[in-house]
Amino acid sequence: MNKAILIGNLANDPETRTTASGVTMCQFRLAVQRRFANQQGVREADFFNIIAWRQTAELCARYLSKGRKVAVEGSIQNRSYDAQDGSKRYITEIVADNVEFLSSPQGDRPRADNPPPPPEPSGYAPDADAFTDVDDELPF
Repeated sequence: MNKAILIGNLANDPETRTTASGVTMCQFRLAVQRRFANQQGVREADFFNIIAWRQTAELCARYLSKGRKVAVEGSIQNRSYDAQDGSKRYITEIVADNVEFLSSPQGDRPRADNPPPPPEPSGYAPDADAFTDVDDELPF
């Protein structure tokens, strides 16, 4: 079984690309803190490359930004390529099946394209005639 579940913060803003066949791909790095502190008392972090495809990629590109906390569920994938200097390079990345947004964008500040609802007028009181009396004799 190949399954990875990670919770961490985005180390960079997501980068989006579209393949020649029109499939959307989104890539970002996830910083995940280790469970225990090192000898100096500092909790180090590991950085993982995350790849999301299609609708998940579109949602990540639209709503995620550096610093946001997310949970990623996916599989670990290894690949290699030949570098320009002729050496072989290896890459390990997480191919995301699910990405859950765990923190709100920009510290709960509303986005410019999504304004907050207007406040209710002061002194607002519902109309007393708008309510219906309920019979106290319920059948259960």
